[in-house]
Amino acid sequence: MLIMNRYIKRQIEKVILKACKYSPVIVVTGPRQSGKSTMLTHLFPKYNYITFDSSDLRMSAKNDPQMFIENLAKPVIIDEIQYVPEIIPYIKIYTDKYTASLKNKEIAGSFILTGSQTFTMMAGLTESLAGRIALFELFPFSLSELDKYPLKVIDFYKQMIKGFYPAPNVFSINPSEYYGDYVSTYVERDVRQILNVKDINSFQKFMQILAARVGNMLNISDVAKDCAISHITAKNWLSILETSRIIYLLKPYFANITKRLVKTPKIYFTDTGLLSYLLRYKDADTLLSGAVSGAIFENMAIMEAVKRNSNNKSGNDFYFYRDNNGVEIDLVIDKGQDVSLYEIKAAKTLKSDMAKNLSLADIKSSKKFLLSFNETAIPIAKGVTAIPWKDFEKNL
Repeated sequence: MLIMNRYIKRQIEKVILKACKYSPVIVVTGPRQSGKSTMLTHLFPKYNYITFDSSDLRMSAKNDPQMFIENLAKPVIIDEIQYVPEIIPYIKIYTDKYTASLKNKEIAGSFILTGSQTFTMMAGLTESLAGRIALFELFPFSLSELDKYPLKVIDFYKQMIKGFYPAPNVFSINPSEYYGDYVSTYVERDVRQILNVKDINSFQKFMQILAARVGNMLNISDVAKDCAISHITAKNWLSILETSRIIYLLKPYFANITKRLVKTPKIYFTDTGLLSYLLRYKDADTLLSGAVSGAIFENMAIMEAVKRNSNNKSGNDFYFYRDNNGVEIDLVIDKGQDVSLYEIKAAKTLKSDMAKNLSLADIKSSKKFLLSFNETAIPIAKGVTAIPWKDFEKNL
């Protein structure tokens, strides 16, 4: 993202550049306005760039997708691919044809596609282009990308109000104005097209009801009742919000993998700025003293872990833990051969009982951490280390 002619480097760049050396098709998905196009045009300035935001270009591609792909100057970045899924089979035909006659490295990086996770056709990309595609997801900025690890608690909350989307951070746009426009644009462009939602006010109320439950177990039946919509409608709307990365559902941890898929998740939002806007928090002082200040801090911490995982293609899985005895762990990171546990506390003064659940949880782990506003790493209980923000990323 450009800021006064200075580009803010994205952590994911390294793995994308590497993939362009071997994969014919690169796909970068992620929430709207997370900086996909800016990053790609910066990384590949010599690529042809087109966007299907242009209605004329969309029509041309839809009318004759085969000719469109054959005549397209390559290598190319195609933005908003979800508007013209008809071209995907012809990208496959093109890559098959040239992969057969050329060395793979000569066609590597020919197509870079971007799109919103909202659209179900994005899931079909991996099937249509199996063996030819490298798939990435770009989230809004992380704290390390912004180079911001505040020492003052109030500065953390100022950042949470601002959120992590590029526009409020790069151009100093008022967060309330930005997120108000973001919701309107998202509803108008995406939700109306995909779900044909006629009652937009109900959908916005649905988002606000979800925001009020941040950090809690999601009972979709209760949400549907509060919003005066059917259970099926609520599930459909929830699915759209999840696949477009407006919300993030954190599943419970069980040794039995099947249980993880069917048990009730916790709900978080991809961005704390949008979350704060939906909850009507306009400044850091009000948020800090508000009833959900701890939940929003927890939300930010969990999403920082998710961003790091996505940016590095680490392949880790994220969960929360809760047992029948009321023992609960905010974040469980399963790395395959290793499991890390995190308790997240919006506090600066630490007490040993904050780490109690980390000791009681029935999960084998040698890495147990208490993440807070504390500024130094200290042992706080047997086998538990209290870590500051500056140490969070390197422990992920």
